[in-house]
Amino acid sequence: MSHTLHNVGVSKQIGKYSDAVETEAGLRWLYTAGTPGLSPDGKLSEDFEEQARQTWENLVTVLKEAGMGLEDIVKVNTSMTNATDIPSYVKVRSSFMGDLRPAFMLSIVNQLVKPEFLVEVEISAAKR
Repeated sequence: MSHTLHNVGVSKQIGKYSDAVETEAGLRWLYTAGTPGLSPDGKLSEDFEEQARQTWENLVTVLKEAGMGLEDIVKVNTSMTNATDIPSYVKVRSSFMGDLRPAFMLSIVNQLVKPEFLVEVEISAAKR
């Protein structure tokens, strides 16, 4: 792993993530745009959990294209339109991330760029 996790105790009180992540000099960086649960063929489920799963599948695909994996994620920013979907999102995210603990931010917003999008995730990843 090309980064070091720093925890001051806050994240442990809330969930599976790190308070901060420090990277080494000379790494390649990947920054994604906000990624919704839209499938590559343009389909979008109305179900939140399915959108969240497709979002993470899209992120795995872009990581692979860059020669990276989930373990290279340093920061995750998530925007969702409904706070009641947080437990479902955490379940889906955990199914992909397992014990990995990048820095993490989740915001509840009124609407995403398209009203039918229920979740959008952007990541930053770093690797040698």
